[in-house]
Amino acid sequence: MMELETLRLDVAGHIARVTLNRPQALNAMNAAFWTDMIEVFDAIDADGSVRAVVLASTGKHFTAGLDLKWAAQGNLEDQRAEVARSREHFRRKVKKMQETFNVIDRCRVPVIAVVQGGCIGGGVDLVTACDIRIGTEDCFFTIQEINVGIVADVGTLQRIPYLLPQGLVRELAYTGRRFPADEALHHGFLNSAHDGADAALDAAMAMAREIAAKSPMAIAGVKQVLNHGRGRSLEDGLEYVAVWNAAMLPGEDSQIAITAQMTRQPAQFQDLKAG
Repeated sequence: MMELETLRLDVAGHIARVTLNRPQALNAMNAAFWTDMIEVFDAIDADGSVRAVVLASTGKHFTAGLDLKWAAQGNLEDQRAEVARSREHFRRKVKKMQETFNVIDRCRVPVIAVVQGGCIGGGVDLVTACDIRIGTEDCFFTIQEINVGIVADVGTLQRIPYLLPQGLVRELAYTGRRFPADEALHHGFLNSAHDGADAALDAAMAMAREIAAKSPMAIAGVKQVLNHGRGRSLEDGLEYVAVWNAAMLPGEDSQIAITAQMTRQPAQFQDLKAG
């Protein structure tokens, strides 16, 4: 059994549910969080039965972001080291923290974030690494780093320009203002907003079940092709998907899906390979 301090992992019906589980601390990201998330998503990627992930939270707020009390105790850098060595150590520390959200981005199945209340600082880094965001009508997002005098460095500034218009991205990053649900919904950052956390979670689970009913090979391919296309030319993207389908289409899933469509019966697909 996986021992986790900050998260809970449950798998049922082809859906993995990952839950931030420090509501008493507003789900702030302490030392354990950064390794717990990697451990959880390594387990998800190794589980061939998982076809979609719902990433939710507990308590009033989705997350307050970085645990500032933990960070203030010198856990991010060694001030005693010679200056260049201290800076090199800090850089490696940040790269390790980036990996906590990279594993979500790289997950071979879609990840749906469910946001209630505040999604602050590192929370924005987290949800921008997800494929889809569903929230409550009162949720909000804040690129908090500018408010504490630092540059967001674990994924927000790299991923959010693919999700929002450039002018709005810069406004949010420069001002650190709240980005409320209605505005996020208007700009497509949220896929939908619901009256309360339970309703938002229900919507996410319904979407996850719909995804899980599709060919897991095709879903993995769609995510891989979409991720590959970021920052690349149209020509490169077209070549990549042509090669992908040349390799993957001989599999059985397409024929199973076509037969299910013709007979109006639910398709039954094999799981992905474990490991």
